Amino acid sequence: MSALTTQTINLVQMLPEDELVTINSLLKMLVRSWDPDFTKLTEEERRQLEQIEQEMDNGEYYSEDDVWD
Repeated sequence: MSALTTQTINLVQMLPEDELVTINSLLKMLVRSWDPDFTKLTEEERRQLEQIEQEMDNGEYYSEDDVWD
């Protein structure tokens, strides 16, 4: 986790509960505008997907369960 992410989390954790709801809504809006179809991967998701693809390098199809389990 980057230092900026950690700092952001620490700041958000200091907020009262009602403000957390507002921040949560704002973050959802930002993520949806950045990736409206939810097609982008986090770094961890990308690593997992690449690992599955290497393991199944023989051209086989793999299911969603193979990737996310």
